[in-house]
Amino acid sequence: MSNTATIIRSTGMQYTLRTDDGEVLTAHIKGKMRLEDIRSTNPLAVGDRVLYEADGDEAAVTELLPRRNCVVRRATNLSKETHVLAANVDQALLVVTINYPVTTAVFIDRFLASAEAYDVPVVLVFNKMDRYDLAHLDELAKFKEAYIRMGYPTIEIAAKHDLGLEQVRDVLKDKVSVVAGHSGVGKSTLINHIQPGLNLRTDEISDANRTGKHTTTYAEMHPFDFGGYIIDTPGIRGFGLTGIPDAEVGHYFRDIFAASADCKYPNCRHLREPGCAVKQAVDEERIARSRYHSYVSILTGSDAKYR
Repeated sequence: MSNTATIIRSTGMQYTLRTDDGEVLTAHIKGKMRLEDIRSTNPLAVGDRVLYEADGDEAAVTELLPRRNCVVRRATNLSKETHVLAANVDQALLVVTINYPVTTAVFIDRFLASAEAYDVPVVLVFNKMDRYDLAHLDELAKFKEAYIRMGYPTIEIAAKHDLGLEQVRDVLKDKVSVVAGHSGVGKSTLINHIQPGLNLRTDEISDANRTGKHTTTYAEMHPFDFGGYIIDTPGIRGFGLTGIPDAEVGHYFRDIFAASADCKYPNCRHLREPGCAVKQAVDEERIARSRYHSYVSILTGSDAKYR
């Protein structure tokens, strides 16, 4: 007899399930489960709803139930198309640092476009506010202006010092959220300070190149005392889009999509076409030039490392 459960931890081909009765089981994929049509490096992800068959403390996943949404990036393994960071979430928190390490606009925009495509609302959380000088704060202000203009919520915090965390708790309460970002931006530190007692491993960024060290090595869902769940994910070096045809990329850039309604040609790609309302909006600073650069980098493949 099959029962339903949620995957709360994924480590390679071994999974931890939380059953609908609250029991926690270790599980593997049953041999005859159909995986042929799953073009992903991880056929099951944290947050997935599954059917399973239990045998004592062990369980076998027999079926993946339909996903409501998911956070997806292009896989680094070229034999597969995607890597699913999390599934069936109410929102994603993208933790961004202006420095220590640097999060680029291209990385942010690729994440936002993928989230739009897969129906995942995003909150931008700017961390390490205590470390920024005037130049950093000026760059932050430009970032915020561009994303607030498009309707993305933003929060400024210094997780290490508990600054701004009440606002984060309000956003997280009673929701299933996934937290993502580069290694070293403070994802695990943020979760530790919001939910004391989890003791997720953290590490300082590399002094040599100001990049983060991977401390979270697998995705895991944790409950909050105040209601809701958070899915902690390994740090992402780059974020490549997948499953979005070139002709539709602009649909998932809110500002570009809005401006494109006034383009001369309905199939305008906003590159060299005459009468392009998007390029005009960029020239008039109604669309941030960084956003347009991110869009072009996706279409042209000019940013191979997906920074």
